[in-house]
Amino acid sequence: MSRSAALARGVWGVLATPFHGPDLRVDRTSVERLVRLYHDCGATGLTALGVFGEAASLTPAERREVLSAVAAARGALPVVAGLTALATRPAAEQAAEAVAALGGGCAGVMVQVNTADGDALARHLGAVHDACGAGVVVQDYPLHSGVRIDRTTLGEVVANCPFVVGVKAEAAPTAPAVAALAKHTRVPVFGGLGGVGLLDELAAGAAGVMTGFSFPEALVATVGAWHTGGFPAARATLAPWLPLVNFEAVPGIGLAVRKELLQRRGVIAEAGVRLPAPPLPAGMAASAAAHLAAVESMAGL
Repeated sequence: MSRSAALARGVWGVLATPFHGPDLRVDRTSVERLVRLYHDCGATGLTALGVFGEAASLTPAERREVLSAVAAARGALPVVAGLTALATRPAAEQAAEAVAALGGGCAGVMVQVNTADGDALARHLGAVHDACGAGVVVQDYPLHSGVRIDRTTLGEVVANCPFVVGVKAEAAPTAPAVAALAKHTRVPVFGGLGGVGLLDELAAGAAGVMTGFSFPEALVATVGAWHTGGFPAARATLAPWLPLVNFEAVPGIGLAVRKELLQRRGVIAEAGVRLPAPPLPAGMAASAAAHLAAVESMAGL
């Protein structure tokens, strides 16, 4: 197996999937606007069809439609395509389809940890890579997958799989997970979870963050400040945004909150989510408006 190029350090924006109409069809125009937001704010790359992209609710045809829209609008931004399947055969099929849809813009496919057995995980990752030819980003997200793997075991798997191009560490607490993986792997380790732990993840050795946020320019500025001024500069940059980061991280409705804010920003046309994701509770709309007003009143916005 050949060695694949590691992902670049920085902010990899996880895209929401906008829908429109009463039947919640994929809104290609809004997908393209969202991609351009990340492009214009200086993101390093994009992640399409992630967990917060509601990929599990999409048909194969809709997955292809989303990736087609991303490919059309990405410019020079590389794209990682998320896979929803945990079993090897369907994951390999999804990976091959994603690479075909993205063409030369595919920087890798994101594969969830599906077993705590290191040997079995390595075989799974290898089969997905063989099916699509792209590098693999390993996503350790036990809250979603239901699988919790030992950090040492995961590090050994990554070290022994030359086609792995990055790790997305979302096993709480994330900072120790990032530190353990970054110390023993050759590939970049990224935080996630909406940027809630971004400062501590950077201090632990994270190469950046792979997540979605209604104001991705704040994540880009924070990571940039880290590289120029360390923790004090990054903390000062992120601090005004932390109430909004926390608001988007509300358990259960975080996706609906993020889409509401993106709609209010004029990035996506509608904020609808598909089941099983719950919609924004009516009582939260006023809070969304207040948070948005607060950040838009900050200097430079």
